[in-house]
Amino acid sequence: MKNAVYDMCAGTFAPMLGTLSQLLDKAAPQAAKTDLADAKLAPDMFPLMLQVQLACHHARDAAARLTKQEPPTLPKETETLDQLKARIARTIEHLNAIEADAFDGAKKRKIEFQLQGPAWFEGTGLEFLRDWSLPHFYFHVVTAYDILRNQGVGLGKRDYMSHIGGHIRQRG
Repeated sequence: MKNAVYDMCAGTFAPMLGTLSQLLDKAAPQAAKTDLADAKLAPDMFPLMLQVQLACHHARDAAARLTKQEPPTLPKETETLDQLKARIARTIEHLNAIEADAFDGAKKRKIEFQLQGPAWFEGTGLEFLRDWSLPHFYFHVVTAYDILRNQGVGLGKRDYMSHIGGHIRQRG
């Protein structure tokens, strides 16, 4: 049996990032007319570009910390939709290259890192994945989806849930 933390990490991040890439594909015609990368839902929220970058970052960060690797740094560059799609592809490729046994012991591994000021995250690998990485990841993916919808891109729930297609069966 595979490692459950590996299954949750690679089995969640890679398919959802594939979905995020498909959302950007649907936005491409509109992106040719307007700068979607800088679009926001609210003045105090990050733009689409950073939402995509942060989704990729949280996926890589989780995999790194859970496999005792050096966590990545946050991206600082400005990227177009095509460059964001390339970032997503590289992140999926990176996640798919990690062997399941690299996650051995990750469930109980102590994960600590400084947040802002004197605040720290402290927990097990499972708590880190469940309570930190997955919520942050999904927040940024769904916010990217919401920005695209808000900008008039023709998306629906089926687009957001496209990664479950392999589980859908016809009965009758």
